[in-house]
Amino acid sequence: MPEVKVMTEVAGRICALPVDVGASLNEGDDVAFVEAMKMEIPVAAPATGTLKTILVKLDDVVAEGQVLAIVES
Repeated sequence: MPEVKVMTEVAGRICALPVDVGASLNEGDDVAFVEAMKMEIPVAAPATGTLKTILVKLDDVVAEGQVLAIVES
């Protein structure tokens, strides 16, 4: 099964991880929220599949373009 990277488009701090490893996702489902400039920016799944791995934890500081999770489609 192909693996698809879930990447953030903004730098900031991980403020929420609403899904657990093993969860079924549809394309567009929120996988994480990044707090940037006092706003919570959702990071969506780019494909339908199963959340295989979360590579960050709450309060981690992330860079623009960083991989946050892996979805197995």
